[in-house]
Amino acid sequence: MDAYIAELLGTFILILIGAGVNANVSLAKTGGNDSGYIIITAGWGIAVFVAVFVTGDVSGAHINPAVTIGLASAGEFAWSEVPGYILAQLIGAFFGAVAAWFQYKDHFDITDNPSAQLGVFSTAPVIPNVLNNLYSEVLATFVLVLGVLYIASPEVGLGALDALPVGLLVFGIGMAMGGTTGYAINPARDLGPRIAHAVLPIIGKGSSDWNYAWIPVVGPIIGSILAAILYNLLPF
Repeated sequence: MDAYIAELLGTFILILIGAGVNANVSLAKTGGNDSGYIIITAGWGIAVFVAVFVTGDVSGAHINPAVTIGLASAGEFAWSEVPGYILAQLIGAFFGAVAAWFQYKDHFDITDNPSAQLGVFSTAPVIPNVLNNLYSEVLATFVLVLGVLYIASPEVGLGALDALPVGLLVFGIGMAMGGTTGYAINPARDLGPRIAHAVLPIIGKGSSDWNYAWIPVVGPIIGSILAAILYNLLPF
């Protein structure tokens, strides 16, 4: 039970900070309005660092169904624990998004841009192209999970400092690979907040774009399994 609570808390922290930086950059009349993509990628990297640092010793701080599935596929985590972890991650992501919305509610109310409002919660492709968008999420998550598998391994891991390389890994993925789809690389990170967007009373909001929503769920899962397969095949 402690591990599930930790996953919920860790994913809550991840989305609270991540959606918060999205809101600060994208919504009208915030202190960080239009401060740019580097601020967003740095904010998400720090969000991962804090979430992993707080919960890593309790649950391993997966905070991501793709990481949970990748670790299980590699034989590093029990499949019996996977459903509970994923449910906790989705709940934490939903409430993290709700908390970020409530903090920035005044700015949501004066933002006359439904796409910017949705972008606080979930990802979207810059150029809609199903194959390329799916490939982008598969590839970025492949890099994430392969990196996590080595960072978390007893031979390579850095003990209590695991949070730092994981945060830097996410920051680097965002800088290098996030320009096409917004690098969800985490089904809970996209789906939980997207559900929040759909149910919250946001003034002037548009569609939650459910036609696209399967890509940041399916893509990361495929990428995580491919990373686990390669990890088990490599001789080092």
